[in-house]
Amino acid sequence: MKKILITPRSLTKSGHPALEKLSEAGYQLVFSTPGKQPSEDEIIKLFPGCVGYLAGVEKITSKVLESAKEIKVISRNGTGIDNIDLETAKKMNIRICRTKGANAKGVAELTIGLIFSLVRSIPFHDEKMKQERWERRKGIELENSTLGLVGCGEIGRYVAILGLGLGMNVLAHERNPDPSFLPGENFYYVSFDELLEKSDIISLHRPGTPSGEPVINSQTLNRMKKGVYIINTARASLLDESAVLRALENNHIAGVATDVYPEEPPKDYHLLKHDRVTATPHIGGFTKESILRATRDAVNNLLKYL
Repeated sequence: MKKILITPRSLTKSGHPALEKLSEAGYQLVFSTPGKQPSEDEIIKLFPGCVGYLAGVEKITSKVLESAKEIKVISRNGTGIDNIDLETAKKMNIRICRTKGANAKGVAELTIGLIFSLVRSIPFHDEKMKQERWERRKGIELENSTLGLVGCGEIGRYVAILGLGLGMNVLAHERNPDPSFLPGENFYYVSFDELLEKSDIISLHRPGTPSGEPVINSQTLNRMKKGVYIINTARASLLDESAVLRALENNHIAGVATDVYPEEPPKDYHLLKHDRVTATPHIGGFTKESILRATRDAVNNLLKYL
């Protein structure tokens, strides 16, 4: 029986009814360690006999791909494919599929939740109340503030619509802007420099850079307003953590929220322990609805190309 490897943590831990279509089609499902991101060695060990791969955010290196003697298609249960060595996959004629937009609503809604958490210091106040300490930090209101979106694809568009609904002005920087997306009179496409200079809150919604260089570094931080808030639900590589920490400590940044990390779970918690940082364990697409859409679409992609 031909096999399909399943590695997304939400699926290895709990399974999902949408996977039944693969079994019904005659494939044996092979799962990596439940609830954990698989290592390179684990993937290679599980590969023999697999013709399909339903993949998560783990690194899929050239070494992994070159060990895949029978793999025909890799189907991501998300949008991003920068965790895959695409050049090697192309050489080996391995089809790469993604579930564009499947988790966009979940990530967008988390982004708005993180914005509220930052501007009203919700995690800080909750922690102090649990310690029976009455301490308060002054917040800001979102109406008439300016939200800058670095990237305006599927996720960024949902965030823009939600931000406009809260009465915010929304600036978006996108390499290939869609002129048909004009969700409101207070939405504008702008240059990256203008976004940095005018935004009260900056939210990242783009892939990592081809070089791996961060887009939020000492130089870009210096061009931002004093007291800016930064949210990253996209890629850990977009932030220079050392530069961000320095900007927090000198109060140039008012707060940071992140849902993504260089390694998951993180090994370095230095930035995350700062009391003006809100951190969540990569839960952007971890909703019942997002998992259903992403799993269903990833399964359909596998069956289509097998």
